[in-house]
Amino acid sequence: MSRPAASWDVMIGAMAGKKPGVGTAVARPEFETDTETETAANAVVEAGAASASHFDRRKLFIVGAPLLLAGLGAGLWFTGVLPRLLGLSRDTKQAADAAASTAPVFVDLPEMVANLDSNPHRPSYVKLVARLELGSPTDVARVQQAMPRLLDLFQTYLREMHPDELRGAAGTYRLREELITRAAVAAAPATIKDVLFTELLVQ
Repeated sequence: MSRPAASWDVMIGAMAGKKPGVGTAVARPEFETDTETETAANAVVEAGAASASHFDRRKLFIVGAPLLLAGLGAGLWFTGVLPRLLGLSRDTKQAADAAASTAPVFVDLPEMVANLDSNPHRPSYVKLVARLELGSPTDVARVQQAMPRLLDLFQTYLREMHPDELRGAAGTYRLREELITRAAVAAAPATIKDVLFTELLVQ
């Protein structure tokens, strides 16, 4: 009577001193390996997607935040809110007023011709074209009102001069200083900073 194949295997194992099932490799189904590989690949893909999404958000924040701040600052500046907060509007106005006050202001004088104190047999005269430099624009009206008195003082002084006193740099400097003094007296309280000669002719 023949024995089943399984009994023969048990008998052969017993003769070899091995217990049934010990040392025998059990084959795992192939579908289990494929499932684990697919799960690991999905995890890697999901991790990469999450990292890419995080990187995109950081890049958007890094690029967008400065642009947003710049736009906000420009809006506040052009609307005048930021200058007022920084106290620049008053400083800007003061600087503009200071620049306007320091800008030179000139008033042209009429052409003057006066006889000099010279030999009666050989008369000499001086022709003077000049302009006044004033301290501020508000002095223009004062000088215009005092113009007749100013011209009278200039003419009187010129008639008392000798021709030799007007020659050379020293004579020109002295004439300028004397005219500044007389203009300041005639146009007070206006500030006369200088008398500029456009034409000075002695003949």
